[in-house]
Formats: sequence, structure tokens, C-alpha cells
Amino acid sequence: MSLLEVLVSLAVLAMISLLIYGAFDSLNRGKRAEATRTDRARQGRESVLRMTREFAGAYLSMHIPYVTALITGKAVFIGRPGATFDRVDFASFSHRRIDRDAKESDQCEIGYFVVSDPENSEKKDLVRREQTPIDLDPERGGVINVLAEDIEALNFRYLDSMTGMWVERWDTTQMSGQPNRLPLQVRITLVMKGVTNAPSTTYTTKTPIFIQQPLSFGILQ
Repeated sequence: MSLLEVLVSLAVLAMISLLIYGAFDSLNRGKRAEATRTDRARQGRESVLRMTREFAGAYLSMHIPYVTALITGKAVFIGRPGATFDRVDFASFSHRRIDRDAKESDQCEIGYFVVSDPENSEKKDLVRREQTPIDLDPERGGVINVLAEDIEALNFRYLDSMTGMWVERWDTTQMSGQPNRLPLQVRITLVMKGVTNAPSTTYTTKTPIFIQQPLSFGILQ
């Protein structure tokens, strides 16, 4: 074989190798993108299901000791609207005991809100805050975990049983709000940013709150 034939053969082999590499790389990128879409869809579904379950267990309590010094916590429901991301903090029968025979109540403070990702300030993540036992600061404290990443919007709307209207704000601690009243239902809307050039995905649902009357089995002495 002449040197020219060898060079031509090498060139053809290089072109074929480049085409094969491009095909495998395209398949690999498609597989990674599909895995990311699947994971984000799972995050969206699980986040909405978890919020639905925990909203359903929301409650208020009228159990207040006569002695102010004995008050260690208060059950509230506070929903505050934002331009794009709403926030809600409430008491719920949602705490899960992980350790066997743990002497823990199922009462806890739950908070849902959106924060900036510590590694990318332009990326917004949905987080869940849980504080147990309930304390006197219903909007702070506890453990915060990320539920879903790269959020575009988070909205809560509350159905007022007295007016039959959906409202964007709820506050059981203010006389100008809804003192000692829970919403009849909560509507959840979660919008997650699409992967690469895909459109955003919206998850929305409504959930009832079953314990409408504040717990009042007696006044603690």
C-alpha cells in the first residue's frame, strides 16, 4: 500500500469514529435530559402530595394555660402572599416518629417557602420547615429541607367558608385577619422550570382542612 492510500484510510476511519462518537454522545445527552425530567416530575408530584397531606392535618388550639409563664407554644395558620413566591406556616398533626418508642407528639410547625440556592442565586428552591415541638415563634426555627429545585412560582389560595371566596392571605393571629378560623380548603399551585428548552410544568390541586373547629377539650390549669 502506498502512503497516500494509508492516509486516505486513516481519514475515513477518523470520520467514521467521529460519527460514532457523535451518535453515542447524542444518546447520552438525551438519556441525561430524560433522567433530569423524570426526577423533576417526581419532585413536583411528591411536593404537592406532601403539602396536600400536611395541609389536611392543620389545626388550631384553644388550650392556653391561665399562667402566662406556662405557655410554651401556639398553634397558628399564617399565609403570606409574595410577588411570585408565597409562604405559609401552620400547625399540623404531621410529625413522623422515626425512632422506635420515641416520646414525640405528632404535632409540629410546618412551613413552605422558596429560597435562593446557595450555589446559584438565580435558582429558586422550594423548602419545607418543620419545628417540633411547637414553640412560641411559629415562623422560625426547626429543620429546613429542600423539596423541589428550580421553581418558577409557588402560590397558595385559601377558601373562606364565611364568604365562599378564595383569598390570598390568611392570618389567625390578627383580629383584622381570620382569628381562630382555618380556611375550608387550600389551593396549591407549583410551577417548575422546564429542562433545557422545554416549557415549564405546573402542578395544581386543592385540599380540604378537616379540623375546622379549634381544639378545646378544656382549659389547662
